[in-house]
Amino acid sequence: MQQLKGFQRTFLKGLAHALEPVVYIGQNGITEAVERSINEALDAHELIKLKFIEFKKKEQKDQIAKGIEERTGCELVGIIGHIAIFYRRHRDVKKRRIRVPVRED
Repeated sequence: MQQLKGFQRTFLKGLAHALEPVVYIGQNGITEAVERSINEALDAHELIKLKFIEFKKKEQKDQIAKGIEERTGCELVGIIGHIAIFYRRHRDVKKRRIRVPVRED
């Protein structure tokens, strides 16, 4: 997946504003069950919010978010407080719900 640009992240953050977290990261971090839940949520919605329950330090959240990106093929849109926003375009063109804007330079 091509890396998101700043204006695309801003667009996705705007869409995510009204969303509720669908996955929660507890004291065990990224388990197989959590990874499966993230993949299922991304397949269903493309854009999701994830909430950190146990991890309060920015470095911990950044490290976990990087692990999620690597394991699920999604991209971190941003972290605001204890909420992380992830995006992964649906593989099936017909099932894509979000049209991320593209700017010609």
